[in-house]
Amino acid sequence: MIEVPLPHTPACLQAKEDKYYNKYSFTQNNKVMEIHQSAVILLLVLAASFNAHGQPDNIKPRYQKFLNQHLGPHVSQSDCDKEIRKRDITASGTEHGCKEVNTFIQANKNNIKVVCGKGGTPQGRNLFKSNQPFPVVICKLQSGERHPNCKYRAVGKKPQTRYIVLGCDGEWPVHYEEDKINV
Repeated sequence: MIEVPLPHTPACLQAKEDKYYNKYSFTQNNKVMEIHQSAVILLLVLAASFNAHGQPDNIKPRYQKFLNQHLGPHVSQSDCDKEIRKRDITASGTEHGCKEVNTFIQANKNNIKVVCGKGGTPQGRNLFKSNQPFPVVICKLQSGERHPNCKYRAVGKKPQTRYIVLGCDGEWPVHYEEDKINV
């Protein structure tokens, strides 16, 4: 066997490769653990599949667009212009037209995603209303017709707290329908 020291590994942990069996032996505290190459490949495949969380390919671009337009855990009232311009948010169905209103949800994507499952109540037509209110920054168009000349200002001086209604494909948010003040 060939001894192969692993970088940034304690001296007590060494890897040895057996070129005849395609396996690796690790010794620690005089105990030997062998890992076959096929097991390593299987673990890598499983890790990649868990990373995607089973999201179908046809949903991914719509989900990414939703996140780009509405995920804003750190967006403040004064950030409307900057964020909408930076994210290249425009009105749907237009070529660079200014969007009248855009809402940023001040939450992480996992907290938003649960609205499409147990954290939301079905409203029909694949719409789900959040069971809990979210802080949101609502940006309204003040002037301009075409991106990047759109000027936005936030509604109010601080984030609003609203129940959100999302369009979902499976358990993935793909559309921000509206927000509601009350239940």
